[in-house]
Amino acid sequence: MDGLLFFSIGAVLVAGLTFFVTYFWLDRRANSRVHQAQAEADRIVEEAESRRRDTVLAAKDEAIRLRGDLDRELTQRRKEIERIERRIEQKEETVDKKVAGLETREKGVRKSEQQLAQNRESWEQDRVRQQREIDQARDRKVAELERVAGLTSDDAKQELVQEVEVEARHMAARRLHEIERETREEADRRSRMILATTLQRIASDYVAESTVSAVPLPSEDMKGRIIGREGRNIRALEQATGVDLIVDDTPESVTVSGFDPVRREVARRALTKLLQDGRIHPARIEEVVGKTQLELEEIMREEGERVAYEANVPGLHPDLIKLLGRLKFRTSYGQNVLAHSLEVSMIAANLAAELGADVNVSRTAGLLHDIGKAVDHEVEGPHALIGADIAKRLGRSNRIVHAIAAHHSEEEPKTVEAFIVATADAISGARPGARREMVETYVKRLEALEGVANSFDGVEKSFAIQAGREVRILVRPNSIDDLGANRLAKDVVKKIEETLEYPGQIKVTVIRETRAVDYAR
Repeated sequence: MDGLLFFSIGAVLVAGLTFFVTYFWLDRRANSRVHQAQAEADRIVEEAESRRRDTVLAAKDEAIRLRGDLDRELTQRRKEIERIERRIEQKEETVDKKVAGLETREKGVRKSEQQLAQNRESWEQDRVRQQREIDQARDRKVAELERVAGLTSDDAKQELVQEVEVEARHMAARRLHEIERETREEADRRSRMILATTLQRIASDYVAESTVSAVPLPSEDMKGRIIGREGRNIRALEQATGVDLIVDDTPESVTVSGFDPVRREVARRALTKLLQDGRIHPARIEEVVGKTQLELEEIMREEGERVAYEANVPGLHPDLIKLLGRLKFRTSYGQNVLAHSLEVSMIAANLAAELGADVNVSRTAGLLHDIGKAVDHEVEGPHALIGADIAKRLGRSNRIVHAIAAHHSEEEPKTVEAFIVATADAISGARPGARREMVETYVKRLEALEGVANSFDGVEKSFAIQAGREVRILVRPNSIDDLGANRLAKDVVKKIEETLEYPGQIKVTVIRETRAVDYAR
């Protein structure tokens, strides 16, 4: 019995001990889970706060970027508005000039009408006076014949008619001579007035531009960097631009040489950029030359559009616009060809307005008359004929094409507009200060050209004409036959090419003629 009681008490103690141990273990486990949950919650809160901060920073960066884009867009629109305003101001100035020109032309027309009315009245008075004198002479002759005896009525009438006819012919011839003289004087005065009026309308300061072929260097050490190791840099630049770079003993300068003015300008600009950047190696050279070519094409397009707008010649083909822009980098005797083309267009338009010719044809042909010079380094032939082919291919009318082709007499001028364009071209090139060639140099060049022609046997005389663009050779017909004339032309051309330096091309014309002269005694 005691053993059973002792066993029961022991069992109770064991159970109680087990309960307490289990309770403490569960409590401790619960506390551990609570701590873990608290730590997890803190971690989640911290991550949420970090994400919130990142989101706020990203939002601020996006706001800054959007604000920068907006500022750039506003700046670009502001520049566009300013450009439009400048174009509007230019158009207003053009309209004002046209209004002033129309007023001047109207005054000239009224003056011409008054002059014609006065001439008509003078001619009518002269006719009445002559008729009155003829009637008086006839009356006197009839009275004299009636007084003289021995003449029949038919004889008297015949003699009277002959006398009156002789006197009338004499008076008519004298009056015709006076009318011809007055007409020549009036035509000369009218032509001088037209030219003076035209030059006054387009009078403006003119500064000739010239192509720059020397690139200044910041220091003499840059020549070695331009040449590069074993000349790889200078070879890469020459290959990319198509020009020759001359690095000589000239201090702090590099010379750019090439026939194509556009390529020469690309090389000059690209080399200037490379010198400013400082990184000169073949890959960088190709990159800079490519970017410079794109920039120059955009510049040529803008210049072509500007000149077409100033000349008031709308609707030009984009290729013609681009070729016009190329003329900005072309000079002729120091005169910038693009500025010369604009001036010829303005002079031709004013001459056409004064003469009553087609103003639009004259203005357009004047602007495009030297368009062939943009590609004459690439295409064989006179620039006038090259330009005419380009204009015809790009949709210009036959009258414009003919005026372009005939402005240097490669074709015989057949229209008024062709003569106007040739005259405007001569006026623009002959103005004092328009071209920088010295008079002595010009005269020496013509003398050298005639000297080459006179050096051949059988040449009687030679004349350099068209400002040295053509030489005409008169040969002795007894010394040179027709076949010899052809050979002489080829020989003169060959000698000119070998011994003389000249711009463009020179036309050689050999003239052989036989004259038979006799005298009647």
